[in-house]
Amino acid sequence: MAVVEYSDLSNNNLTGDVPINGSFSMFTPISFKNNSPGLNETNPPSPPTAPPPKASSGSSATGSIAGGVAAGAALLFAGPAIAVACLRRRKRADYFFDVPAEEDPEVHLGQLKRFSLRELQVATDSFNSKNILGRGGFGKVYKGRLTNGTLVAVKRLKEERTQGGELQFQTEVEMISMAVHRNLLRLHGFCMTPTERLLVYPFMANGSVSSCLRDRPETRPPLDWKKRKSIALGSARGLAYLHDHCNPKIIHRDVKAANILLDEDFEAVVGDFGLAKLMDYRNTHVTTAVRGTIGHIAPEYLSTGKSSEKTDVFGYGVMLLELITGQRAFDLARLANDDDVMLLHWVKGILKDKKLETLVDADLQGNYEDEEVEQLIQVALLCTQSSPMERPKMSEVVSMLEGDVGK
Repeated sequence: MAVVEYSDLSNNNLTGDVPINGSFSMFTPISFKNNSPGLNETNPPSPPTAPPPKASSGSSATGSIAGGVAAGAALLFAGPAIAVACLRRRKRADYFFDVPAEEDPEVHLGQLKRFSLRELQVATDSFNSKNILGRGGFGKVYKGRLTNGTLVAVKRLKEERTQGGELQFQTEVEMISMAVHRNLLRLHGFCMTPTERLLVYPFMANGSVSSCLRDRPETRPPLDWKKRKSIALGSARGLAYLHDHCNPKIIHRDVKAANILLDEDFEAVVGDFGLAKLMDYRNTHVTTAVRGTIGHIAPEYLSTGKSSEKTDVFGYGVMLLELITGQRAFDLARLANDDDVMLLHWVKGILKDKKLETLVDADLQGNYEDEEVEQLIQVALLCTQSSPMERPKMSEVVSMLEGDVGK
């Protein structure tokens, strides 16, 4: 016999109690709506809750499959996120490999990049001696190649470190980086750890004036007179910028042919500027150490330890004599001919005898104008006068060269 599961008894003016047995037990209050007030619909029986159906073996299998699909989907979406997190953690660890207490290497000061020590170790093959480009009073310079293929020159400063010098070092580095001129070597970045100080510069394809004058391979032609005039003017412009357009002014303190670099077009680029002050970053603003190269050091600087832009002018004058003669500023080999070991004194002796052809670099093979050589010598002698007050400013030297040699 069929069982009535639903019946609509509303709106029939029914009275009395609603039965609770049989099919009535399955009716809802809606079935008795809008009848006589006497109809007991305030507490109708609630329909019995059907027991949950017993899962069959087929539905159990379906549930297992659904669960597996859901878990797989969760792993599918979560897997890349977990992998990215792991890669980030691993990459962050690589940055600090064997560089204790170093900050994030991607920190920049303006356009100045802070390299990690590891990055420069890789670039220079762990500072391999085969990559040494030169040695100087401030340390060794290594040729390096960054991971993006860029060639750089890495100067590894050799001064001992003292506590508390990091901030001043960083400040001085930032100051150097702000000196931007076509005839100044642009600082590309730096590295600073508790035990290391390194500066990163662009690689200069043609080396230094010194190497081109005295250490060039036989396959490379010597610097011709036109290039030497251009180098004289370009380096003067770079020094004039350091003295007159940097605030505070930068005194080089070691102007010489080895610190005048040449780019791929043989344009003169003054290097190593600011390093003398950079190396004196201990807890003092007074410089007592004389920094420079024998033969280039101005007499007042040597005797008092006080440098000024006029000490740079003196060094520049000696560098001009290197350009003209091709000789070193200080050379013991000249003693063999009973000549003065100091280039400046040797040149003055030659000029007394008016032997210009003896003075000019033999590599030029006579391919120069006597008048231009004489004019350049006169500028060099003005710059190397004993009294700093009698030496011209570098801006005045530029004017002289632009009017005479820069034609």
